[in-house]
Amino acid sequence: MAETTQTQPPRRFKPDWAWVFVLLVPLILALVDPAEVLPMLRFALTALGHTAPFILFAILAVAFLKSTGAENLLARAFEGRETRMIVLAAFAGGLSPFCSCEVIPFIAALLAVGAPLSAVMAFWLSSPLMDPAMFAITAGTLGTGFATAKLVSAVGIGLLGGFIVKTFATSAVFADPLKNAPVKSCCSSSCGTGADVYSGDVNWKFWTEANRRDTFKTAAVENALFLGKWLLLAYMIEALMLRYIPADLVAQVLGGTGLGPILLGAIVGAPAYLNGYAAVPMVAALLEQGMSNGAAMSFVIAGGVSCIPAAIAVWALVKPRVFAAYLGIAVVGAVLAGIGWSAIA
Repeated sequence: MAETTQTQPPRRFKPDWAWVFVLLVPLILALVDPAEVLPMLRFALTALGHTAPFILFAILAVAFLKSTGAENLLARAFEGRETRMIVLAAFAGGLSPFCSCEVIPFIAALLAVGAPLSAVMAFWLSSPLMDPAMFAITAGTLGTGFATAKLVSAVGIGLLGGFIVKTFATSAVFADPLKNAPVKSCCSSSCGTGADVYSGDVNWKFWTEANRRDTFKTAAVENALFLGKWLLLAYMIEALMLRYIPADLVAQVLGGTGLGPILLGAIVGAPAYLNGYAAVPMVAALLEQGMSNGAAMSFVIAGGVSCIPAAIAVWALVKPRVFAAYLGIAVVGAVLAGIGWSAIA
């Protein structure tokens, strides 16, 4: 009799590199400079405890938005007249609690049915820069003023990109922008499940439905682990930066006034960016060592837009020339944000 059962291939183990580095950092430091291991861990855990109230708020806020189905309201930003869509998309991107990859299937569907690239670009530029969780973490570490300025900059860059695309929609850069390849989400489980999260009703009393209560619990646990691992790693890196990077070197390169430090902050931001949350303690360390306010703002803006998850979300759907325009708008917006923040900080 023929064998009809099929053996499932074993699942390939995929390490969580954030946790791997959380373990590796103290081990490597123990080999290089053993006396600094305990001070580094003490600094990281103390900083994590100081940020804990903001982390808790961020976890509960994101869990609430996901369990109520408030994500479904995002689609309304892409309805109506183009100018209205650009404005709403920029604000939705700056306020929505989604990772960049989570919206790939959603954006792909919108573009396929004719949503204007201008509104999509507005959303793509503002989305990776700010969300409720990141606002809370940024406010707790860098101050409410910096967090608010970054939120305003995120929306402003979205508007800038959206109206640039609208103005030059028929140019060679933005004409026929889409790739033909099928697109899949690159998110891990912590980012969501794809386009289906945007369908369904909104119920602000999520506790009245068992499935929404389960969603709240799952989202809370996943975001607690996500924020915990990245912030713990970030505070370890901050401790090492404060210990081993000469403050006068940072002050010399990224300090002072003028356009130079701001431009350099935008250029350095792209390759140095680990993660939107991990960048916050990094910037705090650089500011303490002499980085200028304008350079700090340009660093977080340029790095946020060009970090790998955000870049993949755009690269997956559009042709290289549109992707290049996306990065160019991001750098210009980052420099403008840095100039603005340096003027008022």
